[in-house]
Amino acid sequence: MVPRQEILSEDKKNELLKRYKITLRQLPRILTTDPAIVDKNPQVGDVIKITRKSPTAGEMFYYRVAIKG
Repeated sequence: MVPRQEILSEDKKNELLKRYKITLRQLPRILTTDPAIVDKNPQVGDVIKITRKSPTAGEMFYYRVAIKG
């Protein structure tokens, strides 16, 4: 029941930040020790893309920045 999660590459991370004209500090946070992503071995500053199913939109994308935890 956990939505699909992936770590964005540096290029995709920079593209995301530029597209929305934001900084890493403006993204919601997720702990590197979160059980949903711990198997992906995230590093502090990685951006996690979360894909959730939506009954109205099909798929929705959410982004979180990994912080120490």
